[in-house]
Amino acid sequence: MATENTTLLTVGVQPDGRLAAIVEGRVDIMALTQATQDAVLNPREAGGITPAQRTALACRMARLSGDERLAAYYENLIPEGTRQLADLVYDGGGDTRLAAIIRHVDLVTQAPRDATRDDIVALREAGMAEADIVRLAELIAFINYQIRVVTGLRLLGEIV
Repeated sequence: MATENTTLLTVGVQPDGRLAAIVEGRVDIMALTQATQDAVLNPREAGGITPAQRTALACRMARLSGDERLAAYYENLIPEGTRQLADLVYDGGGDTRLAAIIRHVDLVTQAPRDATRDDIVALREAGMAEADIVRLAELIAFINYQIRVVTGLRLLGEIV
């Protein structure tokens, strides 16, 4: 997918700035973060969640978290046919499987403590395979991690 580092791109790290010098000491973490992003958005085996859907869900999670810069980054990558998944008012449009995915993404992003075994059962009942439930969990975990890293770097950038 992308060769640039999305996390640093959406933070706005200037190559000659103090924050860049700090990040340089963590270049390995930034590289691993980018590699993980590439793997969760464009895996070798996408299963039942397409790369386009993954990107739209990443945009949705960024929006849910109030990170419009990260959301805008992902929005620019979404193919036209899946844009509705990034829309916070979209509920699946009558597609039971998509509705379950959206509900789960929204729940775990906004209130992870409220997620229970029943939420996984709901995904199964909506027709999701076990491997796709794991893939969805990986996507949710990574994007929410990325949002926190981006937020932390922006805050650090304000004080250095």
